[in-house]
Amino acid sequence: MKGNIFLLQDGGGLVRMKESPYDSEDLLQELLARYPDLLAGDQIDGDEPRRWLLVSREMAVPGEEDGAGRWSLDHLFLDQEAIPTLVEVKRSSDTRIRREVVGQMLDYAANAVVYWPVESIRSRFEKTCELQRIDPTSALIAFLGGTGDCDGFWQRAKTNLQAGRIRLVFVADEIPAELRRVVEFLDGQMDPAQVLAVEIKQYVGEGKLSTLVPRLVGQSAVAQQRKAGTSTRLKKTDESTFLQEMLKSRGVEEAQVAKRLIAWASEQGLGPNYNQNKDSISFIPFVNDKYVPLSVNTSGQLWIQMRWLRETPFREEAKRKELWEKLNAIPGTSIAYERMTGFPAIALQALVDEASMRAFLEIVTWLTRELSDSSP
Repeated sequence: MKGNIFLLQDGGGLVRMKESPYDSEDLLQELLARYPDLLAGDQIDGDEPRRWLLVSREMAVPGEEDGAGRWSLDHLFLDQEAIPTLVEVKRSSDTRIRREVVGQMLDYAANAVVYWPVESIRSRFEKTCELQRIDPTSALIAFLGGTGDCDGFWQRAKTNLQAGRIRLVFVADEIPAELRRVVEFLDGQMDPAQVLAVEIKQYVGEGKLSTLVPRLVGQSAVAQQRKAGTSTRLKKTDESTFLQEMLKSRGVEEAQVAKRLIAWASEQGLGPNYNQNKDSISFIPFVNDKYVPLSVNTSGQLWIQMRWLRETPFREEAKRKELWEKLNAIPGTSIAYERMTGFPAIALQALVDEASMRAFLEIVTWLTRELSDSSP
């Protein structure tokens, strides 16, 4: 049902603004690119309204490793926490908005978290800035409030992708009831991913006046409260805080194991990174600011990050098997081979023994060398 809004002018006149469809889908896409605030960031997060950095329009999404773009996403934004926000735009008159667009967006998301290197995202942002004749570094610093760490921002984007912490947003002039129900269902089931819809109605009045009214659709109160209670929002922390928490939660022996791993990473010249969420703190070293060989968590677990090593020699089964055999040779370690494409875990307790620790350090030194040699 079409409606009206009324514009009260300074002189006291009242202008009737009638709801009107967009002339084209491309017009709505262009408005979003020029005015990202239309994505209703204040409605998505009232406590800390989302702000948007446009990475690119028509962002290519590959369907395989090192593949060309199989799909084209309407817009890719990053918010101030570097959360990738995938936006797909349809007019309500397009019948695909009811079902086809949902499968389309899930295809984008499922492949983006696996096959989007953050380097390609950064490159597309720089290309967008080049087309707008602005300096990408200056644009990012301005977006971050003038005091942000640009390299740290892109590293957070990579971490968010690896954790599946993304946001899917359907945009239309009117969100049909069928799509709203699907969005509510998906948002309630997917965590840490967020699924939302934004309705941007257009009202047109005399004298070429126009008004755009964005409204968030599909964010159920139940899902919002559940996600707030189990938030995976990451904060940066430091080595001292990590080790104190490790000592408190896991005891002296495992804290010593963690300290040895940090010292090893420093000797190897790996970039340190400490992330804290609601429940734990992680130490995540980086090889050449590109690859993550392992992560250590205050829950007492160490994970080999095989899922994110698909662009390395370990995409070859022979290499994965070689690593698997080396790891399982450590006393107290038993890793199922099928875990070698995901996140095989080792309990820190298994590395308390000095011989086991030395064997593990030899293995991850070899792993790091392989990653370093493969990095361009």
